[in-house]
Amino acid sequence: MIKRHIIIPARLQSTRLQNKLLLEIAGKPIIEHVYQKALMCGFEQVIVATDSDEIKKVVETFGGNVCMTRHDHQSGTDRLAEAAYKLNILDDDIIVNIQGDEPLIPVENVIQAVQLLVTNKQASMATLCEPIIEGSEIHNPNCVKVVFDQQGYALYFSRAPIPWQRGVFDQGRVNIGDHYRHIGLYAYRAAFLKEYALMTKSPLEQVESLEQLRVLWHGKKIAIAIAKFSTPPGVDTQADLDKVRNLYERL
Repeated sequence: MIKRHIIIPARLQSTRLQNKLLLEIAGKPIIEHVYQKALMCGFEQVIVATDSDEIKKVVETFGGNVCMTRHDHQSGTDRLAEAAYKLNILDDDIIVNIQGDEPLIPVENVIQAVQLLVTNKQASMATLCEPIIEGSEIHNPNCVKVVFDQQGYALYFSRAPIPWQRGVFDQGRVNIGDHYRHIGLYAYRAAFLKEYALMTKSPLEQVESLEQLRVLWHGKKIAIAIAKFSTPPGVDTQADLDKVRNLYERL
């Protein structure tokens, strides 16, 4: 029987918002909100993978499970791979990577990503996207864009506006409807996740600072679908944190 595991990679340091996973929203740290969302998926296991004793203490305080990992990982996926090895997760199982700064991620989308991987045998991993409806987001480097083929496989991810609207962008205009925002949610086959950790980093991954480009660089397939529910952006900046706090106040 294939088991489903959620591992939340969590590092303390953040370039744009210091110690963001421990900042509070509605009286709870961000990492606790994400952990509670993960539990709602009803999968077999939820783990926080971290190298921070401070995060470990906070997670254990609210009753969460922690796997301590090395401090030198360059990406969340690398951290997941170490956790998968330490936890002895079987190769046929599925591991979901929920970003530690996504407290508003819909449970339905997590389940959708897992089902996408289960049904798509050629894919090594699966993820989701959604249409961009704000023109300013197309040129926002913090909003990762994705293009995909007619069979539902990702072709490329970028912080730049892709596809480039020739004759539109160069005139300072934007047409809405042809661009998709990548949602920071991944489902992996455990065997592939362990393989990923051994892959050499790709030039594209380093230039764009997007770990999923390592997968495409090495010729692996990423299944992608439009999310059933819109996912608000994660918490990257103080402005993002303020927006999420305001949303929680309305709940």
